[in-house]
Amino acid sequence: MMDQETFPTWAPRAPQWKIRRLYENDAIGLYDDELIDDVAYTLFARCGSFIMACEATQGRASCPRCSRVIPHEWRKHELLTCQCGWHLTWGEYFATIQHNQLSGADPVLARFREYVERLPSARSPREKVLLIDWLIHGFHVYTRTGGPTRPVAVNLIEGRLHQVIEFLDALTYGERSTPGLLETKLTWDERIATARGWRAKCDGEARPADER
Repeated sequence: MMDQETFPTWAPRAPQWKIRRLYENDAIGLYDDELIDDVAYTLFARCGSFIMACEATQGRASCPRCSRVIPHEWRKHELLTCQCGWHLTWGEYFATIQHNQLSGADPVLARFREYVERLPSARSPREKVLLIDWLIHGFHVYTRTGGPTRPVAVNLIEGRLHQVIEFLDALTYGERSTPGLLETKLTWDERIATARGWRAKCDGEARPADER
C-alpha cells in the first residue's frame, strides 16, 4: 500500500466564522487587511482545487507530486502513471474527490476560474471584498432552463447546503458596508427564492442528470 502522501489532497472550504467577521467589520466600515487576505486566498486555494478536481473527472488528472497532467479513460483500475514516478489507480484518485463538494458544471468552473484570474490583480481591500462577495453569492445553473439551482458557496464554505444558505442569509450589512454589497444581497435574495421554488417543484422527481 502506498504512502498517504501519494494521494492528491484538496484545499478545504473556508470556515464560516472568518467570513462572518469580514462582513461584520465591513458593516462598520472597517477593513482588516489580514483577515481579508486570509479569506480571499483561502477561497483562491479552494477554487484551484475545485478546478483541478473537475479537470481530473474530465479525463485530465494532475500528478500530486509534480502537477503534470495525466490523461486517462475513467476506468476504475486504470493506473495513472506520471513521468516523475508517481502512480495511483483512477479509482483511488477519484475516491479523494467524491463527497467533497468538488464537482460542478461549466458555469461554476467559469466563475471559479475568473476569481482565480482576478484576485492577484485586486490591490485594495475594497476590490478584494467585492470579489469575495461576487464569488460566494454565485449559483449553480440548471442547463435546460438557465435557472439557478443551488449556491456555489456550498463548494466554498464549510457546512451542509441548508447551513450555508442560512449563513449567507444572516451575513451582516450596514450603512457603511462597501458599496455594491447590498445590491448583491438583493440579487441573492431573488435568486435563492427562485432556486427554492425550482427545488420544491421538482420535489419527489428524479434529479436531472445535468444538474451539478
